[in-house]
Amino acid sequence: MKIKEIMGNVTEFFNENVAPVHKITSVETREEGWRVIVEVIEEKEYMKKYAKDEMLGTYEALLDQDKEVTSFKRLEVRYRSAIGQEM
Repeated sequence: MKIKEIMGNVTEFFNENVAPVHKITSVETREEGWRVIVEVIEEKEYMKKYAKDEMLGTYEALLDQDKEVTSFKRLEVRYRSAIGQEM
């Protein structure tokens, strides 16, 4: 159940510190830990207010061997209706 635990840790971290998780699209193991790709809805209320399509942010999160998030960065922002690109 490592992957469920990793997804849970990442979801908790993003919900508390960035934005609620929309979807986790990738979980990869690495020698030094884990790499997770996360999608979150950016500025949801602002976009609703102005009747705009929601913006979807794609983030990379790195976790150590203890399954704790050690770093994250935003890779891209796009309209939710736009076709995503594989990284």
